[in-house]
Amino acid sequence: MPESTHPFQTLTPSFIMDAVESQGYRCDCRTSALNSYENRVYQVGVEDGQPLIAKFYRPRRWSDAQILEEHAFSFELAEHELPVVAPCRNEAGESLFHYEGFRFALYPRQGGHAPEFDNDENLVILGRMLGRIHSIGALRPFKERPTLDCMSFGRRSVQLISADFIPDEYRESYLAVTEQLLQAIDEIFAATPDVRVIRAHGDCHAGNILWRDGAPHFVDFDDARTAPAIQDLWMMLSGERPRQQAQLVQLIKGYREFNDFHSRELWLVEALRALRMLHYSAWLASRWEDPSFPRTFPWFNTVRYWGEHILQLREQLALLEEPPLELPRDL
Repeated sequence: MPESTHPFQTLTPSFIMDAVESQGYRCDCRTSALNSYENRVYQVGVEDGQPLIAKFYRPRRWSDAQILEEHAFSFELAEHELPVVAPCRNEAGESLFHYEGFRFALYPRQGGHAPEFDNDENLVILGRMLGRIHSIGALRPFKERPTLDCMSFGRRSVQLISADFIPDEYRESYLAVTEQLLQAIDEIFAATPDVRVIRAHGDCHAGNILWRDGAPHFVDFDDARTAPAIQDLWMMLSGERPRQQAQLVQLIKGYREFNDFHSRELWLVEALRALRMLHYSAWLASRWEDPSFPRTFPWFNTVRYWGEHILQLREQLALLEEPPLELPRDL
């Protein structure tokens, strides 16, 4: 698809400043793109004030109601003095704005760096903050945001890839390993029916946490959805099993200062990781008409990529058969 045909090509510096100024600000002509692919995010200089972060939502991904529910969750957390970066509201109390066919939100700029997941003290602090966030997330359900489940993240992802993307020489292998994976994931979820689901951040990786002044600040609730609490914890675990075990202990030590954590959720870690792997490939495929994706991810949809992806899925299938991580009895 020619670049000029994609909606995001409309977002020139002039257009971005006009959108921000439609909310009463006066821009100083400084704009810079930030690292974001699903949406488009820019830092915009403002006269007589700190720069703003302008986030333009990808058309047709979320409904207005779903975006506003995400904003409401951020506001609720901020009102409880939790370190989240919530959107700005105008004098009418609005946080979702419309300009020339785009929906956008404005955020205060928040500095910081990625947290150190090998630092025990940092992990305890992160656990405390997530325990507090989840205690608020459990107070009421989402009504508009989706649920993280095997159908939405798993089966629909496989359907998309198998229909239009997987090369013929890998089709049989891909369908075989994904069917085994999906069956194993279904069995794991069926074996843990009493795991509570809550309003969760949904995409709580290092890139969405800014560490500043000894504390984390959680940003980008764009993927907020109904999910088990462990969804916001497992992405902070990395490395071999002993390392993950040590990281988990510190996270849960902090988490349990403010919230209950049920060890049965640990059975879901590798199932959730498998769903993320399937969903990530489908996300790239579903966005391939956006010119920024072929430029940024040139390795995707090559024969080599699919061969490596199938190997990774087989390795993940083996992990699903291993015992889950464990917590010490005295924790």
